[in-house]
Amino acid sequence: MIKKFALIHISGAILAFGKNPNIVLIYADDLGYTDLSCQGSKYYETPNIDRIGREGMTFTNAYAGAANCAPSRACMMTGKYTPRHGVFTVSNSDRGKAKNRKLIPITNKRILDGKFVTVAEALKSRGYRTCVAGKWHLSEDPAKDGFDTNFGGTTWGHPKSYFSPYNNPYLKDGPKGEHLPERLSRDVSNWITENSKSPFFVYLPFYSVHTPIQAPKNLTAKYEKKSPDGSHKNPKYAAMIDAMDQAVGHILKTLDEQNLAKNTLVIFTSDNGPHGSISRAEPLRGVKGMYYEGGIREPFLVRFPGVIEAGSKNNSPISQIDLYPTFLDLAGQISPAGLDGVSLLPTFTKKDLKPRSLFWHFPGYLQSYKADPDSASKFFRTTPCSVIRKGDWKLIQYFEDEVIELYNLKMDASEKTNLVLRNEEKKRELLRELQDWQKSTKAPIPTVKNPAYRE
Repeated sequence: MIKKFALIHISGAILAFGKNPNIVLIYADDLGYTDLSCQGSKYYETPNIDRIGREGMTFTNAYAGAANCAPSRACMMTGKYTPRHGVFTVSNSDRGKAKNRKLIPITNKRILDGKFVTVAEALKSRGYRTCVAGKWHLSEDPAKDGFDTNFGGTTWGHPKSYFSPYNNPYLKDGPKGEHLPERLSRDVSNWITENSKSPFFVYLPFYSVHTPIQAPKNLTAKYEKKSPDGSHKNPKYAAMIDAMDQAVGHILKTLDEQNLAKNTLVIFTSDNGPHGSISRAEPLRGVKGMYYEGGIREPFLVRFPGVIEAGSKNNSPISQIDLYPTFLDLAGQISPAGLDGVSLLPTFTKKDLKPRSLFWHFPGYLQSYKADPDSASKFFRTTPCSVIRKGDWKLIQYFEDEVIELYNLKMDASEKTNLVLRNEEKKRELLRELQDWQKSTKAPIPTVKNPAYRE
């Protein structure tokens, strides 16, 4: 039983919770903004994940640090924007056919540099036990990045199989046919039980629902009987979401059984938008790999009983880079200099954050799955670009031809109407601020023409 309590004063309010509260960060892979029933889907069923928002807070303007896997994770683990750590994409940055790339992209870093102090390392220095289970994707072994225990985390971007045998060097094979989400939740639940007397940080980055799409037959059959809901219509994908949801339910049940729920912050979010050939984030424009809202705006549910009012919502634009300072704030540790995020603790008492701008930088190429009407390019999901969101406004700067797109997200969440020719003043304001940010972060911008490019 925790007897010591922390009191934190925030904007006139006092947050009271057990000293060094536990933290459980559940991170889905390739799960889109509307891929939960609580986010509007009438096809996918996610009662356990929905519970986090129902018993806590839903953020409606939450963003990943990038539009695909590895950079989003690097941003979250370091609390820094992509130019700071240089992880801009997955694998190489010259994706797609050379003849279609106008510029030579900036070389990508595939491994997070060990010089960065991860949030796990920072919490460990405060006496937290730390565990990661699932898709790490930032180095060969997360044990070197602050995690005491690792279940299945390595450089892999997806599992060789969602069914045992997993052939994963950091996860023992289970019985043949065992499903990976269930296995990870069981390992994590056992770990929580074993470490319940110490403050702990659990990072559960499910491999789900990244391809390959492999789901239990009984769950797939369940969704084969349901009517589609727009682009939500793939029974196997729906079954994968369902299996992950059941795994989340296992974690929540363990917290209840161990009497840990009241002193545990639980967060559920995702790394980027959905795989465009499988699901869509409609009405948001774009999918995984695009810097339109569907590629970077994420579900973000937070539960902290006794601190966060059940069923509350917050519309403040936030980013996953904010998790690092938030976790340190909860642990009573002053955030180190150089973090780009801010603590979200004020929002837990329904306070809005101080207005600020959010930024993204992607100096590479991502090839298209197929011709996609949401993309600004015929051949790519994304070409080299930088992005700023300030208030209701969002500006995208493309580097190939210096094309600018300007949207008012309050009036046009689907980013259908480019206002750049109608609002020259707002364009200049945002572009100036974006360019100042590029300079301050030393964001590398591709400028060298590609000799292999063909008109």
